[in-house]
Amino acid sequence: MNAKLRNTILIGYALLAILAAYSLFNLKFGFDFSKFFPQDDPDLAFFEEFVEEFEADDNFLLVAVEAPTGKSVFDTAFLNDFHRYTLALQSLPLTGSVLGLTKIRYPLRTPFGLTSTPALHRNDPARLVRDSARIMNDERFVYNLISPDAKTLAMVVRTTEDMTLGASDSLMNSVQLTTFNSGFSESQTHYLGRAFFQSELVKMQKREIRVSSIISGILVTMILFLIYRRWRGVLIAMVSIGLGLLLFFGILSVFGRELSAMAALYPVLMIIVGTSDVIHLMTKYVDELRFGKSQRDALRITLKEIGLATFLTSATTAIGFATLLTSRVGPIRDFGVNAGIGVLVAYITVITFTMALLTLFNQDQIMRTEGTVENWDKWLLRLNVWVKNNTRIIAWGTTAAVIISLIGISMVNTNYSIIGNMPRGAKITSDLQFYESEFTGFRPFELAVFAQPGYKVTDFKVLQEMDKIENAMRAEPALRAISSQTALVKSVNQAMTGGTPEDYRLPEDEAAFAKIAPMLARAPSSASAVLVNKNGDKARISSRALDIGSDSIRNMAARIANFGKTELDTSVIKVQETGTGLLLDKNSVYVRESLLWGLGGAVLLISFLMALLFRDWKMLFVALVPNILPLLLAGALLGFLGIDLEAGIAIVFAIIFGIAVDDSIHFLAKYRLVRGRGIGQDEAIATTFRESGKAIILTSLILFFGFLSLLFSVHPPSVAIGLLISVTLASAVLADLLIIPVMLRWLVK
Repeated sequence: MNAKLRNTILIGYALLAILAAYSLFNLKFGFDFSKFFPQDDPDLAFFEEFVEEFEADDNFLLVAVEAPTGKSVFDTAFLNDFHRYTLALQSLPLTGSVLGLTKIRYPLRTPFGLTSTPALHRNDPARLVRDSARIMNDERFVYNLISPDAKTLAMVVRTTEDMTLGASDSLMNSVQLTTFNSGFSESQTHYLGRAFFQSELVKMQKREIRVSSIISGILVTMILFLIYRRWRGVLIAMVSIGLGLLLFFGILSVFGRELSAMAALYPVLMIIVGTSDVIHLMTKYVDELRFGKSQRDALRITLKEIGLATFLTSATTAIGFATLLTSRVGPIRDFGVNAGIGVLVAYITVITFTMALLTLFNQDQIMRTEGTVENWDKWLLRLNVWVKNNTRIIAWGTTAAVIISLIGISMVNTNYSIIGNMPRGAKITSDLQFYESEFTGFRPFELAVFAQPGYKVTDFKVLQEMDKIENAMRAEPALRAISSQTALVKSVNQAMTGGTPEDYRLPEDEAAFAKIAPMLARAPSSASAVLVNKNGDKARISSRALDIGSDSIRNMAARIANFGKTELDTSVIKVQETGTGLLLDKNSVYVRESLLWGLGGAVLLISFLMALLFRDWKMLFVALVPNILPLLLAGALLGFLGIDLEAGIAIVFAIIFGIAVDDSIHFLAKYRLVRGRGIGQDEAIATTFRESGKAIILTSLILFFGFLSLLFSVHPPSVAIGLLISVTLASAVLADLLIIPVMLRWLVK
């Protein structure tokens, strides 16, 4: 490479780095649960139509406040503070109505008609005692607005629809400031809702990207120094890798690609994939210089022999990520596209920038070779001899590994929980756990009610059928805070009869219902607007489900759906499950389907590329078998370690297959090149061990420790991903060095 071309490349990359660094200020982050809904799904289409007639089930912020230690919430001072806090939250710019116990009023019958009375007489101790007893016996409030131990009050704050990240941050900042000004501490207050989720999880994403970049960078730097023993060599590698990472994020920013919860994997992927390319190229380049080649010839030979193999490994890795395009979940597809772009950016950067940078230094400045090369050669040749002499042990060991893996795969669980995916030690996680134990949980569970021709959802017969299925829902321990239009009718009936808790029920017959109908007609329209549509032919039954796992909730939903078909009068009403909870839970089913289809497609595409490279079906078979084993091991680890298979974890298989096949290609490409010189099989395998084995082991070492950096994550799926990939890629290098030579001797004569 002449000096003019080298300087042009280096200056061009310097300008690109400046532009990329400037564009980072516009990098987009987001965390919207709706983007995890499975696309092109009939339930999603139904939900979107349903929301247009009612409203979404996540346009709220739940705020719970614990009473001072040793006190009940039925304390005058606490109730007054809570009421002022309620009014203060209601006055915030991004909030609407606020529902809390201090604002609740019971309907009351008087000689002059129906009026209302406060549920809590805050400043009247004598009446407050009676109020507390009534509230604690009212299913509308316990687990909804008050905890069953009467130590916490909660309120429901309506928020604006489709809140952006900026709006969520602004709202939560205002809420937290209002909390402080109201005299409540953060530890005393608990939040739940879309704005809180979005604000807190994006903070987690940014933290994860910083931490994963720093830790993986430190680990890779240490390993590179152990490899090269020259700081210039380490600096060349790290500058190349860092430049690729910077350009990658710059491209994402320029094209407006939004970073989701899985963005923490990008730095690790870019660092270790870039490092793998750098090690293969730099090792070959230095070896050629060591053999007495000129700088120009060493560069030419490196690009010819390693450049093509590195291109194929980058292509196969990108194809591995492309398998995620079969997913119906938007963020997973985006991750696949972004990661594929990152792999190609890393390759282009290394093949141009790194090779240009290397020409500025001589062999001794890049890598310390005295003593180490001979030791590597001896060790690798001994390994080759051991493999040749222990073919049966390797074959039986591989068979045993497959059998054990299949047993583990049979134990894989898809009953994942949302809390299990929340960041460890974060307020969002502790608040979710608090709501799970003290209130209704946080997973929406809704039924759409359709009045059949000739009926309205406000008709008595329809209300009776709705009450039947609500009772079936109450029989499910995981469901709480069930509400519908029947609650309004029961409340008015209670006021018009004895006013006791036992009177909170539907009227006994049509005649009794007709008596309270005038009172129902005068009820404020806002009381039922979110429960009945304008035409009066549809209604909703809303509730909250505990986080018992996606499969368990689907089983519960199936029981309720079966009740609706067999126990209800379907000539009066029909019901259908809907809501965000249903859509999120369907992901586990689609994950399994898309995983199989995606991996199958990847195997075919990569097989096609390797068929073009090797032109021999036996070599193709040799290349694929060792890379199926790490996939089986990853599935087995899911089962044995009890890691739930969910949307985030599913990307493990794409990463493993895309990266594991790289070393196989390097090994077989070198073998084919050596055989092309007319060298016999045994000597060719020995030469391949000596010339490619070192780079394969070192890159695998980088991969192992690079992904282990994810163990420092606070995001449980990231930790699981790091552990799974590290262990399975370690098994992949063993498969390459042990199984491939055995299969070559067996199949390729």
